[in-house]
Amino acid sequence: MPAYNAEKTLEATVGEIPDLVDTRILVDDSSSDQTVALAQRLGLHTFVHDKNYGYGRNQQTCYREALGAGADVIIMVHPDYQYTPLLMTAMASMVAYDVYDVVLASRILGGQARQGGMPLYKYVANRLLTAFENFCLHAKLSEYHTGYRAFSRRVLNELPLLENSDDFVFDNQMLAQCLYFGFRIGEVSCPTKYFEEASSINFRRSIQYGFGVLGTSLQFVLQKRGVLRLPRFSNRGKKLGVEPGYYIRRDVPEHAGLGLRTAAVRGRTCKAVRFGVVRTRNVGDGK
Repeated sequence: MPAYNAEKTLEATVGEIPDLVDTRILVDDSSSDQTVALAQRLGLHTFVHDKNYGYGRNQQTCYREALGAGADVIIMVHPDYQYTPLLMTAMASMVAYDVYDVVLASRILGGQARQGGMPLYKYVANRLLTAFENFCLHAKLSEYHTGYRAFSRRVLNELPLLENSDDFVFDNQMLAQCLYFGFRIGEVSCPTKYFEEASSINFRRSIQYGFGVLGTSLQFVLQKRGVLRLPRFSNRGKKLGVEPGYYIRRDVPEHAGLGLRTAAVRGRTCKAVRFGVVRTRNVGDGK
């Protein structure tokens, strides 16, 4: 769970995480509220960035640690309670049984996005951007903009994720990479809930994100045609875990079973608490 000021919605989100999940992760991007304190009370393993690095960098921390802890299936969900974690069992199963490499929880499948409170301008933008991306990326996804995704270990190991943006367009760039490198993407229908406490980027940031999506799609096309040679779409691009000394020190004593320690993010120091991962068990028996 990549978190930023999620205090008001975190407990409701965690309350729906199925028993299937072995370890629960939260990465806090220097929130100004009590997200970290609440996460610790809820028994989550929580990393805390020393400053706000951005949504994309937050996910990089999540995925790097999940891989380091030996996760086979990693599920990312926003802790703003717009998405129900109850779908984790189905999503994990689709990855664990090698049906898909990536599974997206789509707000568009099922046709309930507007009923769930998605603003009209967001819905229209979602549909237009998705149509443009499907045309450019030669795919047939119902949406590219969900904050609820499952990945196999192989996907996160092989994608050059460190070449992506630290901002919200990271999500879109990551899916473009998945398609470029031939990973299989499946979707499940997911209800959505928009309400005052749920996080949502403002109109200005939405416009910025939209242009980022258009740029990513065009870069994909130009890369395919040999016009561009971007490291984002190259096997030689920087991948997770390739930065030596990411953790520069582990001299903070263990506390409450959460493994407090000091970390560095791309050369910057931050205080961290070891967080959790989703590992594959008998996913057919989970709830």
